[in-house]
Amino acid sequence: MKLSLIVPMYNEADIIEATARTYHEYLSGKFPDHELIFVDDGSADDCGPKVEALGLPDTRVIRYTPNQGKGNAVKTGMLAASGDLRMFLDADVAYGTDVIGQTAALFADHPEASMVIGSRPLHPEGYAGYTAIRKLASKTYIKVLNVAGGFRLSDSQCGCKAYRGDAAQAIFARTETKGFAFDFETILWAQKLGFQILEMPVTVVNHRDSKVSVVRDTFKMLKELRQIKKRVKRGS
Repeated sequence: MKLSLIVPMYNEADIIEATARTYHEYLSGKFPDHELIFVDDGSADDCGPKVEALGLPDTRVIRYTPNQGKGNAVKTGMLAASGDLRMFLDADVAYGTDVIGQTAALFADHPEASMVIGSRPLHPEGYAGYTAIRKLASKTYIKVLNVAGGFRLSDSQCGCKAYRGDAAQAIFARTETKGFAFDFETILWAQKLGFQILEMPVTVVNHRDSKVSVVRDTFKMLKELRQIKKRVKRGS
């Protein structure tokens, strides 16, 4: 089984070398057949060249300009990957590295599943260490999805999701959302296409300031939700 790990990045030069080494070391020790793909989403710094300069085996960088948004970066990586399992995690290693092995084990135990979603609400310490504003942002997003989007899972915005290869191809070939709401679109497509989704309790082990604005991004997501629901309903 080949595992592809996709890491979207935007202006992460300060941390990206340590991130690349951390993910590479874990994958090399646990998954003999793997690839590590960094997607540089139009960064204004040199995070892409910094990863390339490390010369890590089975690691590559995809770069494009201008900046498009996290959804576009994840889609680019997923469609460029070749793994039987394809997972994305953030550049800050927020959920650590053990979550990679836990996700692969969950797929092995549930061959009927095509998508695994990390869930902070399902973990007793899922929000441990969060600032009040970041916890509010996360829970506000989920509440908005519950009310406006008809979302019934416990956590859409967790930066830890994985797919079987065929599901990743089918889902991301259809997604169009380039911003943070892309997670919701992937879930709706997975459901429409009949893919089984599992939730996995996770907790953040590495914290840093969130790039999410509670007011601005929530209203932006509401607009995107309406567009996503129409698009998926049409089955375009």
